[in-house]
Amino acid sequence: VVIVEERPSIAEVDFSGTKEFDKDVLKKALRDIGLTDGRPFDKALVDRAEQELKRQYINRSMYATEVITTVTPIERNRVNLSFAVIEGDTAKISDIRIVGNKAFADSTLLGMFDQDTGGWLSWYTKSNRYSRTKLNADIETLRSYYLTRGYLEFKVDSTQVAIAPNKTDIGITVNITEGERFVVSGITLAGNYLGKDDEFKSMVTIRPGQAYNADEVAKTSKAFTDYFGNFGYAFARIDAKPEIDRVNNRVALTLQAVPSRRAYVRKINVAGNTRTRDVVVRREFRQLESSWYDGDKIRKSRDRVDRLGYFGDV
Repeated sequence: VVIVEERPSIAEVDFSGTKEFDKDVLKKALRDIGLTDGRPFDKALVDRAEQELKRQYINRSMYATEVITTVTPIERNRVNLSFAVIEGDTAKISDIRIVGNKAFADSTLLGMFDQDTGGWLSWYTKSNRYSRTKLNADIETLRSYYLTRGYLEFKVDSTQVAIAPNKTDIGITVNITEGERFVVSGITLAGNYLGKDDEFKSMVTIRPGQAYNADEVAKTSKAFTDYFGNFGYAFARIDAKPEIDRVNNRVALTLQAVPSRRAYVRKINVAGNTRTRDVVVRREFRQLESSWYDGDKIRKSRDRVDRLGYFGDV
């Protein structure tokens, strides 16, 4: 004899105290994980929903949020679920420190950050609310600032985010190592440049005697790959290899080109033109099917289709 006790089904899901989020949005989120009217009640899913609610509030810098779940049995083996949320105060950044900077002042570096300790406009910009995504973006801005000013070996050693016991004050510490400032001593082209070395050299924007600039290296590499694309080499690769002289704080750059195989265009597909005839779009193309890939012609084709004025976006 096997005696079973059926799980109760959920009669209603309700929220209270959720000022930061719309109730319908929360109900839709729970519906996606299986917590909705008519579905069997599962305690594991309720715990998961509770943790997910807290995580959503943490994403909005509300670390003091508490979620109290109440399960109320009703007739016909059903239950009502109620999530009572005590939101608490929003955590704000009280202090941001950069440790290890010598070449640039704290005010200069912190002035580039989207996040700050607050000001008279913080109620609108919410710049003093901690966000991991924003912090990562600020660190990338910091890295780019150093790499474009000759600090080739700059690195971020660690990032600490400390939350005060009251869960409303956050301190951020970014530890960095600047390294030495390097000057470009020379640029060399290596690899296969299709016998057009002089044409490629004219595209180099890096100048010997100037501080190493990662943006200029990326800009030159992109110009090279675009030019390779004009001859059908759609998958050309440019590797910038630095040779560092730490004694004299100089760096020699070697731009290694690997054109790979020449690519041909097999077919050009047009999509999204629901009213305009296909031929109207195709007659503007300068890149043809069964011919080699030409990056310049593809850009011209795109511009010509865009200039037709029939489309919002191409």
